[in-house]
Amino acid sequence: QLQLVESGGGLVQPGGSLRLSCVVSGSTLDYYNIAWFRQAPGKEREGVSCISRSGTTVDYADSVKGRFTISKNNAKNTVYLKMNSLKPEDTAVYYCAADHTVAVECRYRGMDYWGEGTLVTVSS
Repeated sequence: QLQLVESGGGLVQPGGSLRLSCVVSGSTLDYYNIAWFRQAPGKEREGVSCISRSGTTVDYADSVKGRFTISKNNAKNTVYLKMNSLKPEDTAVYYCAADHTVAVECRYRGMDYWGEGTLVTVSS
């Protein structure tokens, strides 16, 4: 059973930065594509960014492209989401999720495991 634990959320002013971490246990990242999702109050959950098992393929939602960067450290079994130039509309609970797949490219559907989420609030 894979477990994912997110951390790094908090309150930040507009224009600020945060780095979220997703620590995976129960297996290695070699077998999973990992995606970050977010859900703002009153809105549907949306895919933000994902990274393939190999780390060679990444993807970003248009709303965060150029501001967010996904990366991973296989030795630490951890996936990161660096968020720069944060905006109030980035306020949401951020979740990481794992997709046990042989697919080369990552995706935002068919996730097998989810973390509990970490809250990001962007406000002055």
